[in-house]
Amino acid sequence: MSRNGGTVHGSGADTGRQDPGPQDPRMPTARANLDLAAELAHIRRRHLLDVATGVLVAQQAVEPAIAAESLVRLAAGAGLAVADLAADIVNGACGAEVADAASNEGQALPGPRARRRVASAAEVDGDLDEVAATVLGELRPLGVRSLLLWRRTAGDCLRLAGAAGFPPLVLAQWSQIPPQWRGLPQQALRDETPLWLPKGVSDAEELPGPDRAAARALLPLRHEGHSAGVVLLSWRAPHELDRELRRRVISLVEVLARVLAGLENVTDPGASLPVLAAALDLLAEPAMTLRRSRSAPDGAPPTLFVENMNAAAHRMSSGVPRPVGRPLAHVLPAAADDLTALVADAYRQGYVQRAERLPLTRQPHTAPMLNVRVLTVSSERCIVLWHAEGRDHSFSVLKRAGRLGSLAAFEDDTARGVTQWSELVAPLLGLPADAEPVPLERLTGLLVPEDRPELSRMLEALTGNLDGVSGVLRFPRSDGGARHVRLIAEPLLTHGTLTGLTGFFQDVSAQHQTQEALAATFDRLGSVQEHAALRHRLALQLQQAIVPEQPDLGVPSSGLEVAARYRPAAEEYRVGGDWYDVLALPDRRVMIAVGDVAGHGIDAATGMVALRNALRGLACSGAEPGVLMRALNEVALRTSGHPTATAVCGHFDPADRILRWTSAGHLPALLLRDGRTRLLESAPNLLLGAVPATDYAESQVELRAGDLLLLFTDGLIERRHSSLDLALTLLGRTVESLEPDGDLEAQADALLATAVGDTDDDASLVLVRLG
Repeated sequence: MSRNGGTVHGSGADTGRQDPGPQDPRMPTARANLDLAAELAHIRRRHLLDVATGVLVAQQAVEPAIAAESLVRLAAGAGLAVADLAADIVNGACGAEVADAASNEGQALPGPRARRRVASAAEVDGDLDEVAATVLGELRPLGVRSLLLWRRTAGDCLRLAGAAGFPPLVLAQWSQIPPQWRGLPQQALRDETPLWLPKGVSDAEELPGPDRAAARALLPLRHEGHSAGVVLLSWRAPHELDRELRRRVISLVEVLARVLAGLENVTDPGASLPVLAAALDLLAEPAMTLRRSRSAPDGAPPTLFVENMNAAAHRMSSGVPRPVGRPLAHVLPAAADDLTALVADAYRQGYVQRAERLPLTRQPHTAPMLNVRVLTVSSERCIVLWHAEGRDHSFSVLKRAGRLGSLAAFEDDTARGVTQWSELVAPLLGLPADAEPVPLERLTGLLVPEDRPELSRMLEALTGNLDGVSGVLRFPRSDGGARHVRLIAEPLLTHGTLTGLTGFFQDVSAQHQTQEALAATFDRLGSVQEHAALRHRLALQLQQAIVPEQPDLGVPSSGLEVAARYRPAAEEYRVGGDWYDVLALPDRRVMIAVGDVAGHGIDAATGMVALRNALRGLACSGAEPGVLMRALNEVALRTSGHPTATAVCGHFDPADRILRWTSAGHLPALLLRDGRTRLLESAPNLLLGAVPATDYAESQVELRAGDLLLLFTDGLIERRHSSLDLALTLLGRTVESLEPDGDLEAQADALLATAVGDTDDDASLVLVRLG
């Protein structure tokens, strides 16, 4: 037996072919060619994997073995060949285009190549913002200009995982979408159906983007039968989202589901935020969480963003709208620099830092932040806690409100044993102006003896039953008479526990004398039955003369149906300051207005008549609502008795169906559209009669056929022991239960009967429907 070139031949057997004889070493056989090509391909592949592993070692600072395992794991998770992913990692590191090891021609289809770039970005950079930027780069030829990627948590909360093309403020405001928020992202997650919005979103919906009309797409992301999250794509303007574009978009973003699914076991530093926020909300003292941005490339310190504020902190902020998500410098401008330094010390020196005193605002009379503490909870998040100075901000607001209504504010903080009085309380009670404030229970000795049991009864209702009280008490005067003082008080509850009492004192001596004179007059009229009947008839006539219950409000040329109601106060002689008006203007627009003058009695009614009639006259000038409200504010300042009032005034133009309105501290109107209600929020303008030369910002909304608009005063919904937000929510549900095409007058009656406040205040409402 002999061997020739590695080929074995049997000596005694006929192979059926001739011996080719000796071969030229310069002419390799076909098999040798194949063996050589395979060896070279193996070497190139091995070299590519080694280079990619080296890139991971350098960028992740890990051992080579760990980097190699990471490369294989990522490729398996993305459903790619290891060599394909390695080529893209090398591409990203050196900036050159390396041949695709999985393709005979060194090229790959755009879809798979884009997915490999996304996967490599997720592994190499460890930053899903880079992943989002990679996907956005592939989507730009389709017109997409920005992207948000939310990850679904175990509690169905959508937490921002990556973004590209949006400013930092938008990212902060949309960092978390709780499951109870009935918005479009949660709808896409819940229904698992893509939402294609070629013409943007309606006024009733909210999504980040350049403007409402810009096209958007919300796509649910699923991996192996499980929901992973939602991605939002935004265009710059309205855009046709045809079938071919949708197919290409879905093919480019589907890899994001695999990337998010790979994060299921990763510790999320924000996962505890809902629990943390709920815990801070339980605190009576101010508290907030701050999130740190990354350091700027030039070494500038990180920016602090407000991530959550409890109610106490919100009251002490600068008043900027929607403070959550804004930079700290916008929310607490004077304290921002010191607080930023304190946070930096907390991260540099230890987990807890404290300061004795920081200014809260630039106003000289505003309380500072006392005993400030910063606690770091993660590399990006910290908690800030502080105390307010003696007279806290909530009481200062109470004092200012009291001055507007000539009321004397007080507050008993039983938890701290501190009582606060405004400057009007001591003289009203017959005490020296510099008298030390005393708790409400210690005022018994200052009363006329016959009224002391009444104060004890009121205290029992406040502290025992936790009910609000209102009643008149008599304080002796030095001339032998008595001053009649109305006490209006409410219990202060902190999570169900009584922590204090708050309210107002009001001198009603003049009102009491008027009532005595009226009683004497009625006593001369005859029997008790005649007395009661006449009193009732006079009260109704007075109310009808001031605000007719069902006036002729027809404005058929505008396409509007209008119905209005006025409900008088529970007590016959508590004539209030509520009013409404609907007026067809010379230019075919329609003015719709609702207002509420502070207080009750003849003064409130007189002020209301003055403002209502003044607004009617001013409206005929053709001025816009903001100009009308500015002029009406000057009327209030110059009216006898100096009334203060809240009001909302709007103009509906039937030509373009635009409602333009302005509000002077009034409750927002309620819009019912397609069976869903929403509040028409407006700029936070001052109430009428407070400050001269006040400007009033306007808002506008386009009404559609079938829209139902409700304007109302607080007496319709306000309840003593319920929050205003809850009352507005219940009113919205009541409006949503109305028949869509029902009789408007019947609907007005139903609202007046269903939405019943318990403050015994009068109430007005105006219902407007566009036919």
